[in-house]
Amino acid sequence: MDKIELARERRKQRRLEVLGTNNPICGTCGENRWQCFEQHHVADYARDDTTVRECYNCHRILSDNQRDHPSFNAAADPLLDRIGHFLLGLVDMLRLIVDKLHQFGMQLIERAAIGMGEAQA
Repeated sequence: MDKIELARERRKQRRLEVLGTNNPICGTCGENRWQCFEQHHVADYARDDTTVRECYNCHRILSDNQRDHPSFNAAADPLLDRIGHFLLGLVDMLRLIVDKLHQFGMQLIERAAIGMGEAQA
């Protein structure tokens, strides 16, 4: 292993240690390259420490969606506020998953039609 490969392997191992897994997979889109991950705060980083692994693209979308959530209200019950924002964060994640499932379903139907056309030829 040369210097470049060794440096790359060190970076990879450090990143995998931070991610807490040797096989990261984005639960939203299926990305699995170790270089592409961040920890996403489901309820927004200011409200709760709970995180999930997301690829950079999905993380950017989810973080941008959080900007549309209700802003901080100092008079609100902190626990209820945290739970509410956590639920909104889950909804954002599920919307991305539903969009991806729809895309996969359409692709599968298209491939099935192509496969049938070839079988009949």
